[in-house]
Amino acid sequence: MYEFLERIVFFIKDIVSSLGYFGIGGGMLLESACIPIPSEIILPLGGLMVADGRINLWLANLAVAIGSLTGSTLAYIVGYYGGRPFILKYGKYFFVSEEHFHKAENAFNKYGSAAVFFGRLLPVIRTFISLPAGIARMNFRKFITYSLIGMLPWNFILIFLGFKLGSNYETVVRPIFKKFENVVLIAIVLVILFFIFKAVFNRKKKHA
Repeated sequence: MYEFLERIVFFIKDIVSSLGYFGIGGGMLLESACIPIPSEIILPLGGLMVADGRINLWLANLAVAIGSLTGSTLAYIVGYYGGRPFILKYGKYFFVSEEHFHKAENAFNKYGSAAVFFGRLLPVIRTFISLPAGIARMNFRKFITYSLIGMLPWNFILIFLGFKLGSNYETVVRPIFKKFENVVLIAIVLVILFFIFKAVFNRKKKHA
């Protein structure tokens, strides 16, 4: 099964690679806009393209920064104009779970504006921290500044790791899939079952 999962990741790799700067920038835009596309996958792919000589290291970081800031701004706007009730009610429709939102919200409530900076280095929080910042109507200029300063080190490190891995990327990925094969497989099955049951429920509800 892990061979199948490998194909999925390398299929994504081919798509991102074919788009170059737009691929890594667009991927980070989606992640920063709360779409669950992990930067741990996108950014090393950018580094691989740098290693292959297809793109420039510094321009890759620029593309990623622009994409990340654009996505963060979109999430900030949702929080600013939608507010907390909107996110809690409709967040599930654009991939924001209540659990993830509460984690980011608690971090922001505890640390204030500094959470926008430090949160960029933390899993989950870095993706959703823009929402409570928007809800709190944090000064937009400060939000952009803190976001940029916080994300630059994370982005650079992951791109640089991909660059250093180079042709060893597949060698590193395979053991990961072997280790987490069952977990990923269960997750895929649960997602498929969820959509099947949802379709059946909606059909019954429609004909009721």
